[in-house]
Amino acid sequence: MNIFDLVSAKEIATYYTNDPSNKVPYLGATLFPAKKQLGLDLSWIKGHKGLPVALMPSAFDAKATLRDRIGVSKVETEMPFFREAMRIGEKDRQELNKVLAAANTALIEPIISNIFDDITNLVNGSEVQFERMRMQLLSTGLIGITANRLNYDYDYQFDDDHKETLEGTAMWSDLDDSTPVQDIQDWMDTVEEDTGTRPTRAICTRKTWNYLLQNQSIRLDLNPTGGTNIIMTDAMLKQYLSSKLGLTVAVYNKKFKATQDGSAQQFFPDDVFTLIPDGDLGNSYYGTTPEESDLMAGNTDAQVRIVNTGVAITTIKEPHPVNIETIVSAIQLPSFEMIDSVFIATVHTD
Repeated sequence: MNIFDLVSAKEIATYYTNDPSNKVPYLGATLFPAKKQLGLDLSWIKGHKGLPVALMPSAFDAKATLRDRIGVSKVETEMPFFREAMRIGEKDRQELNKVLAAANTALIEPIISNIFDDITNLVNGSEVQFERMRMQLLSTGLIGITANRLNYDYDYQFDDDHKETLEGTAMWSDLDDSTPVQDIQDWMDTVEEDTGTRPTRAICTRKTWNYLLQNQSIRLDLNPTGGTNIIMTDAMLKQYLSSKLGLTVAVYNKKFKATQDGSAQQFFPDDVFTLIPDGDLGNSYYGTTPEESDLMAGNTDAQVRIVNTGVAITTIKEPHPVNIETIVSAIQLPSFEMIDSVFIATVHTD
């Protein structure tokens, strides 16, 4: 047995697939189910009125937008292409060599687990990037990518009539004068009138949800005889919105660690309330990475395995010094066939 037998794409893929923590999907993955497409160009990715998504690169000197942008290594075949690699560190390699010489399985397993955990973090990183894209789409109608010193906008042509930014006393942060229930009902009516489909679900963060928990008009409606001095709970508000509007709200505060500075950031932004219909909103499309293409063509000596529908794990032997390079790559972009049945509201601005 040698290092190449222990660390291979097959073993890494099996380790990742069998890890229970990787079986819990992100919210966006439940709304945009995974789908595989051979190759992948934008003609397959649908937005407003079923039209292909437009890729719009920004000029070098264009003023940067405030919207968060996702960094990738490059944009290839008009699709964002994510690729990261790692080598086994010299210390781990030396430790492996020592325990291999001793043929002690109990000593080998912890070292291998550490190596596999580092690699599966790269795979999880591709899922984080996909969730960022889906949540950008649900909160702005656009996806922003930074690559090759350019900012790329994937423009899904979101209907401007299905967007609204509240101002003044209408903002939900005005707990005394704002009327969120009436706002939501109006937005639901707009979508139904335009499309024949009425939104039944919504997404917001805890901060936005708290506006509703503390809103005086909602409190008075819940307790008309006792005024607004009631202890409001999540369960009470969810039941109220369900019976009043037929609406189920997902409070989505899940975070990821930004690679730039290591800070925790939310997938879905504060102060946005997005209404969505029943069913799937689109698909999470995975394309064919160069590594997978080589695998299908039989043109590679590397080992390649596919996880999560379209994420490629590739291991390459390096003879001197003896080592293994592991590459994780993915080409991915969501479609948004139900975009016309969605309403995005910005309920507070500074």
